[in-house]
Formats: sequence, C-alpha cells, structure tokens
Amino acid sequence: MHLQESGEMYLETILILSKKNKFVRSLDVAEYMGFSKPSVSRAVGLLKSGGYLTVDGDGHLSLTESGRAVAEKIYDRHILLTRFLVHLGVNEQTAMEDACKIEHDISDESFEAIKKHAARGSV
Repeated sequence: MHLQESGEMYLETILILSKKNKFVRSLDVAEYMGFSKPSVSRAVGLLKSGGYLTVDGDGHLSLTESGRAVAEKIYDRHILLTRFLVHLGVNEQTAMEDACKIEHDISDESFEAIKKHAARGSV
C-alpha cells in the first residue's frame, strides 16, 4: 500500500503523541490534528489494513515496524527542514508550516543533500 501525504501525517502524529503519552487513541489524534473523529477512524482503518498500525482492545494505537519507519522518516524530515529554513532566516512558525508541506514531497536525494549540508555545521 502506497501512503499518501495524509497517511504519513497520521503516522507522524501518532509517533509525536506516543513520545508524550503512554497510550494514543483516535480521539487524541483527532484533537491534535483538528480533524473529526470519523475522519480519523477511517484513516486508522486504512492504516491498520495497510499494516502500518495496530489497535488493541482498548482502542490504543501502536505503530508497526513499517509504520514507525515511515513516521520517523517524516518526523526527521520535518525537524531538519524546519531547522534549515529557520537558519535561512524564515520565522519559526512559517518554517514549521513549510517543512510540513515539503517533507512529504522532497526526494530522498534532495533531502540527503540537505542533511549532509546541515551535518557540516551549516544548520
């Protein structure tokens, strides 16, 4: 199953929330993302059927190995791209918003080039 941007955003959100809380539920995701519970429930169903997350009997969401890999990739891109844009002089709020848009579309090659540039101490 190829993930679209929205699927990546859900996985990233679950990762972020799991860093803050022991358990993550659909309601937590809906509140964090500002989406309706039915929209989140539909996305959770799709991500579950795609093998990206599991839901236990209490409704707790957990990323599978493949779900965590996608979530961490997107989250890492978000953090680095935000820092990179701030370093270039973009205000932090705009940098965060733009990084969120870029993180889903940037090629692995371009991101790796930015990552290498940042590792040289430029960011």
